[in-house]
Amino acid sequence: MLQLLQRLAARKDEKGASAVEYGLLVAAIAALIVIIVFALGGVVEEVFQNTCDNISSEASTSAGC
Repeated sequence: MLQLLQRLAARKDEKGASAVEYGLLVAAIAALIVIIVFALGGVVEEVFQNTCDNISSEASTSAGC
């Protein structure tokens, strides 16, 4: 009977530990997303700027015809 109570008490500790582990996992994923956004932000901005410039130049050349 004592062993059963000890096992039940140990299970409660595992739930708390798994909640902490999930919290750390979510924090790590969020940090990774932030790092990726900062790392690729300049590249994405350059692509959008080039696209905008191309659309602008095409619109001005076709309007002049």
